[in-house]
Amino acid sequence: MNTDDINLAYKIRHALNENLDNLPASTTDRLAAARALALSRKKADAQAPVRGQQKRPLFDVRSLFSMQWVARAAVVAPLLAMVAGMVGVYHVEREQRVAELADLDAAVLSDDLPLTAYTDHGFNAYLAQQQQQAPQRAQ
Repeated sequence: MNTDDINLAYKIRHALNENLDNLPASTTDRLAAARALALSRKKADAQAPVRGQQKRPLFDVRSLFSMQWVARAAVVAPLLAMVAGMVGVYHVEREQRVAELADLDAAVLSDDLPLTAYTDHGFNAYLAQQQQQAPQRAQ
């Protein structure tokens, strides 16, 4: 039975139930006989369609391998991989920055210059002059 047949049957049943009190006795007798005949011809193994939601087991092996699960995993897996990759890149970049700052701090603290020299405005001019003279000395 397709959905159109089922809908028609429900509409007929609803219309009959609404006017059940107004039907003559001969009509109700014929309807009862037709129902009895239909029930006698019904196949024994045919089940009536169940309306509403059916109960499903909590864990079903068939649903584990269904295409719906695979489709969801195909969407979620790349997203999780991308997030994990971004977190990994962030941590690697952060570790490199911490290592560079540690090297810079170690170089400043192990230098012969006093720490006040780094805050002097003339020190930047001195460093620029040293950088310009270094290529000239190499020649």
